[in-house]
Amino acid sequence: MTSHSLDAATVHLLRVVAPQVLGAVVRRHGDFAAAEDAVQEALIAAAEQWPAEGVPANPQGWLYHVALRRLTDHLRSEIARERREDAVASELWAEWAFVPPLDADIGSEQDDSLMLLFMCCHPALTSSSAIALTLRAVGGLTTAEIANAFLVPEATMAQRISRAKASIKSSGVGFAMPESDERDGRLEAVLHVLYLIFNEGYASSVGEALQRADLAEEAIRLARALHVVVPADGEVTGLLGLMLLTHARRAARTGASGELIPLDEQDRALWDRALIVEGVALVADAMSRASLGAYQLQAAIAAIHDEAARVEDTDWPRILALYGVLERMSDNPMVTLNRAIAAAMVHGPEAGLEMLAALDGDARIAGHYRLDAVRGHLYERAGDRERAIAHFRAAANGTTSGAERDYLSGKISTMAAG
Repeated sequence: MTSHSLDAATVHLLRVVAPQVLGAVVRRHGDFAAAEDAVQEALIAAAEQWPAEGVPANPQGWLYHVALRRLTDHLRSEIARERREDAVASELWAEWAFVPPLDADIGSEQDDSLMLLFMCCHPALTSSSAIALTLRAVGGLTTAEIANAFLVPEATMAQRISRAKASIKSSGVGFAMPESDERDGRLEAVLHVLYLIFNEGYASSVGEALQRADLAEEAIRLARALHVVVPADGEVTGLLGLMLLTHARRAARTGASGELIPLDEQDRALWDRALIVEGVALVADAMSRASLGAYQLQAAIAAIHDEAARVEDTDWPRILALYGVLERMSDNPMVTLNRAIAAAMVHGPEAGLEMLAALDGDARIAGHYRLDAVRGHLYERAGDRERAIAHFRAAANGTTSGAERDYLSGKISTMAAG
């Protein structure tokens, strides 16, 4: 979508409504790939026309109308190209001849974007394909951004997404919320996708901006809708709580020029107290369940951070214990990374550095810039300025986030001058 001539509010609006429009078009047309192409063309039309004509009173209806027009145009061309029998052509055209007016109401009792999310997480797809497709269709990420998150070339990711759309088409799956048994089977993938969309909004992996509030807020909106559907699921409740508690700190994470401000330097008066209260209540509910999962534990850790009035009031021993449980449960090197930080806060930087040594042999994270960044911070705390600068420099060279690179470069400059 070309958006250089649109203001930020309009770009945000398009990101929010596009998945809803796509869901409505898929509901009507049934062909996911064709529907997505049509919606993309409608978004391009909006980017070209709205700056001059203004945002329509019903932007969703406008996009829906234009997308359906594109579909009927494509259908006409396909019928002509393939020279179908007149009877078949008439039957198809009768189905698609009506295009609703520009002010059409595309809403439904069930959130189409939530159904679209479950559709993208269809069992016919591999986990990686489902995540990539959902990030594209529901999260609004570009193919390049998704490729960066998966650490693969953009062309490879484009092929993966195309194959995923073809698999959904060939599976014949209908556009509807799956029944409870099938829904439960897809829930883990759905939660993982929402988690990734939120994380990309919380800390953008590419570009100069640290945060993309539109993605984070869309993930929260979908998580809220999912929580309404399955309110008794502890992991759904935990993930929503985790998102709210993390998003509550958004205003304090960047300075006046968009620069990154780490957690221990943030002005906690800027944190959103209403989101924290709501998030803590969700965590209390999630942690009361008989079984605990990774999102519930991460949410509990976020609640400890958010409930500390000052950074020195943070209950690091409790955080360390929760990371220990999470590490045993998830076998995720990023969890070990965070546990090392907590260990350094409780037992000193040397304890944290000792934990990090085990990650050098883990291919999933060895050489990752975050490992260098954490080592830099721990060496800084230990008073080893030379090693800290070396690791900060490696991290700055490794990140694709402009805000993180600027922050790390600033650390290097400050330490070198000192």
